[in-house]
Amino acid sequence: MPDSVFFGLTLASAVSAGLMAGVYFAWSSMVMPGLRRLQPGEAIRAMQSIDVALMNAWFLTAFVGSAVLSGISVVYSFARWGEEEAIYLLIAGLLLIFGSVVITGGYHIPRNKALHLVDPDGPEAKERWERYDAEWTSWNHIRAVASLASAILFAAGLAAVE
Repeated sequence: MPDSVFFGLTLASAVSAGLMAGVYFAWSSMVMPGLRRLQPGEAIRAMQSIDVALMNAWFLTAFVGSAVLSGISVVYSFARWGEEEAIYLLIAGLLLIFGSVVITGGYHIPRNKALHLVDPDGPEAKERWERYDAEWTSWNHIRAVASLASAILFAAGLAAVE
């Protein structure tokens, strides 16, 4: 792969990982604290609505695109093995894939689906919301940190070739 393609791929990977870090940071620092200000039933309704609304082309392009770019970077790291930047590409790609995609699919999506089954006006709403909020947000912090670390490592991979 020519250096210009390497540069473009790695830059796009860094930007997309940074974008995902920003999405997760926004959830942890603004969305979830905002939902905590609501009554549990209102928070559940809002989260159910947000979860449906985020299934759109903009978000899915960013989410899936960051995973695809990271996967290509992981494969490409082996083609550049022996070069200083290869380890950055490998670790950055794996961090994004596992820290963002795997945690989202294996942890957040099942909890979001379970929250859709909760009656916001039911007697269990308060307890279910409080548990969901605490657990979901804690794991979201991990997604944010993993995505940010991935972006930093992709940038370090770019710096390593100069």
